[in-house]
Amino acid sequence: MKPLPLVQIDPWLKPFSFILKRRAEKAKLRELEFTDGKVALKELANNHLYYGLFKTDTHWVFREKAPNAKQIFLMGDFSYWQPMEQYALHPIGNGDWEIQLPLAFLKHGSLYKLWMVWDRGADERLPSHVRRVVQDEVTKVFSAQVWDPEKPYVWKNPQPQKPEHPLIYEAHIGMSSQYEEMNTYWRFKEYVLPRIKKLGYNTIQLMAIQEHPYYGSFGYQVANFYAPSARFGTPEELMELIDTAHGLGISVILDVVHSHSVSNVKEGLSLFDGSDNLYFHSGNKGYHPVWDSRCFNYGKTETVLFLLSNLKYWLEIFKFDGFRFDGVTSMSYWNHGIGVDFLNYKQYFDENVDEDAIVYLTLANKLIKGVNPNTFTIAEDVSGMPGMAFPVADGGIGFDFRMSMGISDFWSKLIKERADEQWSPGEIYFRLTDKRAEEQTVSYAESHDQAMVGDKTIIFRLIDKEMYTDMSAISQNLVVDRGIALHKLIRLLTLSLAQGGYLNFMGNEFGHPEWIDFPREGNNWSFQYARRQWNLVDDDTLKYKYLNDFDAAIIHFVEKHKILATPPHVIARDETSKVLACLRNGAMFVYNLHPTNSYTDYEIYAPEGEYKIVINSDSKKFSGFGNIDETIIYKTFLKNGTPYLRLYLPARTGMVLSDSMI
Repeated sequence: MKPLPLVQIDPWLKPFSFILKRRAEKAKLRELEFTDGKVALKELANNHLYYGLFKTDTHWVFREKAPNAKQIFLMGDFSYWQPMEQYALHPIGNGDWEIQLPLAFLKHGSLYKLWMVWDRGADERLPSHVRRVVQDEVTKVFSAQVWDPEKPYVWKNPQPQKPEHPLIYEAHIGMSSQYEEMNTYWRFKEYVLPRIKKLGYNTIQLMAIQEHPYYGSFGYQVANFYAPSARFGTPEELMELIDTAHGLGISVILDVVHSHSVSNVKEGLSLFDGSDNLYFHSGNKGYHPVWDSRCFNYGKTETVLFLLSNLKYWLEIFKFDGFRFDGVTSMSYWNHGIGVDFLNYKQYFDENVDEDAIVYLTLANKLIKGVNPNTFTIAEDVSGMPGMAFPVADGGIGFDFRMSMGISDFWSKLIKERADEQWSPGEIYFRLTDKRAEEQTVSYAESHDQAMVGDKTIIFRLIDKEMYTDMSAISQNLVVDRGIALHKLIRLLTLSLAQGGYLNFMGNEFGHPEWIDFPREGNNWSFQYARRQWNLVDDDTLKYKYLNDFDAAIIHFVEKHKILATPPHVIARDETSKVLACLRNGAMFVYNLHPTNSYTDYEIYAPEGEYKIVINSDSKKFSGFGNIDETIIYKTFLKNGTPYLRLYLPARTGMVLSDSMI
């Protein structure tokens, strides 16, 4: 039998061919269970069209799945928050319940909940497929809200073509204001979206959209999977944000959380109908030992349809252009990858792997492409599971990209543990390009994780307290000069050696100071560190603007000239001089990483031709020293029959040369 293409590419997988084929067969059989071979998978994932509250021409209808319930009542301001008989649901089979109400009984803005009764108890619940949840400002209690605006949102712009190489701006709506407040969808659209467009990013990754009861969870403790967070505004305002981004040619992907669910009972799905296993594993297996959350049972039909329908919902109703799946490692292994170093292939195929989760992810990717072939998906997997970002038809799980999570850890460790003189061009190149050959990855120097309280951003590690005193555009400080130079180098290195896509967290492009600390009791519920200080980059008297301009320059260049379309080709890697250089799609990236040594007439191989510097990190417009004459046209010369360039390479400088600009 012919081996899977995945195995043909990676012969080390040959001993595990049987397991790979078994997983693929499981996915096919699971899909067949749903479709019976008669319809497409996307046609079956319609929970969002069946469960929840809907308005018809003649009445309201509400449906819920709760097989363990004995009675269910709708209650709200319309019933004085009491379970009344006229608001009782009746069972309709298969664990489903339904009620139909006259149109006059509910109105836009009405608040409601479920009163759930089971064998040994009763309690209030929010509907499992609720689309709108609001929190009372005084009592802090969450309720479902009837959402029936007079005028539905009318989409204006077509979705852009998916980027072959996404340049991703990771953003959190709530903390995107420069003021000590929670920002909104509307203000993000008006004031932050233009910044992203100006920087040149072609994709926005929105965090914390699925409703979550605790704001400080960064959106990763989801309670209401179908409800866009009401903290930031209305569903229509989120739609307008996405639509406006589409009009600018920017794709918008959702940071989706299907790896676990909040353990809250009144707000979430835990113990929903009195049982602990409607969507989750029962007992200890159903609780995450570190995150204090519930773990989905991906082997249950109810769970799979709930989650698949959730993906289809966000694609169809809000026109998201794809997903970044959070916590894929936690999903894929029974021990959630906690404290595990993945050192050999056996760990990807032993009894610790939750194959039901692998099957779910495979079906999810197939469904997403079925709903909209123009979408793309990214897996946050730290384990390195083979086939994660490889086509389903060829033996993979089907993601388009995986996050290259080791790069940010590498940079943090390098900055913390080694003197500048010990930085190795060879090691940097290896760490930034050490990827599975068959997969596309998204590289990043830092994401939101590195900015959380208790950690430090790259700029803060490099400059520290001097950020508070010496960021004036007219002041000179050796610590600040070093920090700015290395910040630019780290970003250009990470971007120029990326093999798929690139990601930056909101504000880090200009070296946002300090950390992220959401309002909590320990900081007296302050928003001081849960914001982005755009005023710093807008202030011409400060140096943040230079980092912002450098980020815009490299992003625009890489996007315009499709630099990531071809792999990098190393042309210099000198451990003594600390010089690293590579060619990529017609451009030459040259780095002098030495902290003190500059080089005159440094000879470096280059394809025959004429070159001009198009980006120079030492330029004064990027807060450099301006030591390089950027007007010079560099012509190759032959040495032993091989073309070379002679370049001036100042210390701690990165530059991009191209003949395509001449």
